[in-house]
Amino acid sequence: MNAFTLKRRAAMLSAVVGASSLFVAGRNGGGIANAQATTAVSANAGHYRFRVGEINATVLSDGVIGSPPRIYASDAPEAELQDVLRQAFLPTDHMELNLNTLLIETEGRRILIEAGAGGTMGPNGGRIFQNLAAIGLGAEDIDTIVISHTHPDHVGNLRTADGGKAFPRATVFLPKADWDFFVLTDPDLSYMPVPEEFRLRFAAAIKSSLEPVRNDVELYEAGAEIVPGLTTIVASGHTPGMATFLIHSGNDQLLLTADLAYHPVVNVDRPWLPGPDRDKETALASRRRIFDRAAADRIPVLGFHFPFPGLGRMLKTDGGYAWVPANWQF
Repeated sequence: MNAFTLKRRAAMLSAVVGASSLFVAGRNGGGIANAQATTAVSANAGHYRFRVGEINATVLSDGVIGSPPRIYASDAPEAELQDVLRQAFLPTDHMELNLNTLLIETEGRRILIEAGAGGTMGPNGGRIFQNLAAIGLGAEDIDTIVISHTHPDHVGNLRTADGGKAFPRATVFLPKADWDFFVLTDPDLSYMPVPEEFRLRFAAAIKSSLEPVRNDVELYEAGAEIVPGLTTIVASGHTPGMATFLIHSGNDQLLLTADLAYHPVVNVDRPWLPGPDRDKETALASRRRIFDRAAADRIPVLGFHFPFPGLGRMLKTDGGYAWVPANWQF
């Protein structure tokens, strides 16, 4: 084990031990008197409540997707990638990614950030609707949906099985550059390190998912404030128009990193480049700029694909960054 690795692990351990409570659980949780014993559990909880200032926030899982680790760490030496995965107690042949959508409730509006994959990228997506139901809401209760970029795992749930609008009342905001590239043209996806058949299905899934909102979508340029308390941040590279998001209320903030990184083990704790980045150099610059901001300003972070619920901090190290998951809050 080299000196850099030892220093990074010491820094991470120090940060974890010294971490304060970052997130406050929702105010409506029940105590012991309200608990009900059950003899069987069908699934783990897929929602997690907290607050950002006066904004109520809930991470809603849409399930999981995954692929071989090499796709998410395109420039990693194979032996080192395998060793890193083993040391993190992860499979070496498959990397599972979560789908952490975020519901924020502010000024009487319910705003969903990312729509999730639905069935576009495997059988384990599309769970957002049951997780909305678990907190007493339905698709018709969502007023606004804001999408970081138009890949299928972010827009797949916009379409019902019969081709209708899955969120009938919601206004959908999409980055204009992604709309122009993925929807108005036949995009060249040859940069993606996947078989051609997958690329064709990927491109078709984008168009199909967005068809129900094609005539009334709202297109935005990254940098705009969508609603008070939700600002978009330029993060191009992964796609032409990808944005990340800053949620802010009073002195509290939360930074959403979208697909700047897929998994913290390979894209944060290690600097390896995601294969699906269309322009890897631009994506790398966006990643460093936004991770630097999160680390320097000590802003809590939500990673869309990070282990559920995806909340934590970016810690600056001598050689890059380290991911420090947030403590679970009651």
